[in-house]
Amino acid sequence: MESAKDTKVIGRIQAAVANPSPLGLFGLAMVTLIASTNKLGITSGTAYIIPWALFLGAAAQLMAGILDYKVKNNFGATAFCGYGFFWLAVSMTWMIGNGMLSINPGVVTDISQLGFAFLGYFIFSIYMTIGAMGTNKALFTIFVLIDVLFLGLFISTLNPQLLFWKYLAGSAELGISFFSFYASAANVLNSHYGLSILPLGKPFGPWVEKSIQKIDLQEEYHLDKAS
Repeated sequence: MESAKDTKVIGRIQAAVANPSPLGLFGLAMVTLIASTNKLGITSGTAYIIPWALFLGAAAQLMAGILDYKVKNNFGATAFCGYGFFWLAVSMTWMIGNGMLSINPGVVTDISQLGFAFLGYFIFSIYMTIGAMGTNKALFTIFVLIDVLFLGLFISTLNPQLLFWKYLAGSAELGISFFSFYASAANVLNSHYGLSILPLGKPFGPWVEKSIQKIDLQEEYHLDKAS
């Protein structure tokens, strides 16, 4: 989740890797748009969500994450791959629920296990939200909404009668979609024209200034060493 173009030099080979964030964010925007309609009662069933979850939610984000690993963007790689694998798991869950993957009728199933999986992703999203403060405000907003989504999914899965949390999760997911479309568009257009056409907001938080100072000191050290 960076801006513009990243270059990595390996020996004599210089590999230019385009910014993968627009693709990953577009994949996130698409799958959350479609999935939110089910939670909000606008559409019914999950069978037609599965292809979008596999290709946009999973494949697009995994591709973006792998490319972020190539340019040593640990935050972007962890975020995109982490949520990409989430959509793979959700797709398989829906396949089981829709009878596409058969299971032994005698096998004991407990939906609460899915609820605790959502709890795990809520914990993951909390510390990724802290990291998002060091990127930009648009991305930080997406992560805050992801926190709300997983909290709502956790509570509503363990207590299906609490419809408020289901609708809260659906509303947060729809918000994720809108902000992800915006962030994807901003990354594409700002990079394409070399201008801030759609502002993303500057990084903020207690560690941003310290991080910048540390980077400046490291650059000064390397310059002094080279001279």
